[in-house]
Amino acid sequence: MGITNRIPGGETSANSKTVMGIRKETIEGILWSLPYLAIFTVFLVWPAVRGLYMSLHTYPNKFDLSQTEWVGLQNYVELFQDPVFWNAMEGTFLFVGISVPLLVVLGLVMALGVNKNVAGKRTLRAIYFSPYVLTVAVVTLVWAQMYSTSFGLVNYYLGFIMENPPGWLTSANLVMPALAFMTVWWLVGFNFVIFLAARQSIPERLYEAAQLDGAYGWRAFKDITLPQMRNSVVFVVMVQFILQFQVFAQPYVMTQGGPQDSSDTLVYYLYRSAFSQQQFGYGAAMGYVLVAILIVIAIINFKVIGDSND
Repeated sequence: MGITNRIPGGETSANSKTVMGIRKETIEGILWSLPYLAIFTVFLVWPAVRGLYMSLHTYPNKFDLSQTEWVGLQNYVELFQDPVFWNAMEGTFLFVGISVPLLVVLGLVMALGVNKNVAGKRTLRAIYFSPYVLTVAVVTLVWAQMYSTSFGLVNYYLGFIMENPPGWLTSANLVMPALAFMTVWWLVGFNFVIFLAARQSIPERLYEAAQLDGAYGWRAFKDITLPQMRNSVVFVVMVQFILQFQVFAQPYVMTQGGPQDSSDTLVYYLYRSAFSQQQFGYGAAMGYVLVAILIVIAIINFKVIGDSND
């Protein structure tokens, strides 16, 4: 009569074999994880470590990156004393301050609107999401023509209500809002899909119970919709902050940072420093400052929006 030895947790001794004191399941898990860990190390950990090393060095010979000179925090000190850096920082914050609230609010409004029983819901979903499938190169080239002062559609229609439509990409005051509006048109479809899926996952019985208590409209949105969609809101806000702080292609293709550096951004200035001017250490330092900013913003977002378990 065979007896199966068991260990706590209900596992049999046959399934808990050890090799050099390590459980067989642990060894198998490590082996299955090795391909991912190798890719993670090569494409993320090593570049991060290498970038930190570069930010603490300067490269006297631009054609031989093996020749380095240790400068410590000098690149960071020069960075914070650089007026061009602060101008790029200001431009980035302006772009983020315009685009992120619009991306979140419009995406939420569009999702709540389409979720209702309106005619052509499927068509509206396709229309709202379709710009998101376009590449940034296509979007920027199309909108560069749209904003053209001589033959652009935007100024063509504005010409019916004003005598001299503005130059959207040639005005220092209007260029960043113009880039932000274009970005909202392009990316709001992603937020729309996330919010629509979150809204459709809310049980309708919650709204039916709320209606019995007289909760309609804004009260139902505040007490049911928004709390139930909190995780989606946190996700969308975090993703958009990270994406919009890394804005690069829009000013690169459409304005080259102009006019008068009014559309300069952190990543665009990083690109110019590291690749155009070949200041690799300086560019790497700027990249780590950007990472630090995103970490701080992530912490603030979690504190302001609140933990989903609250």
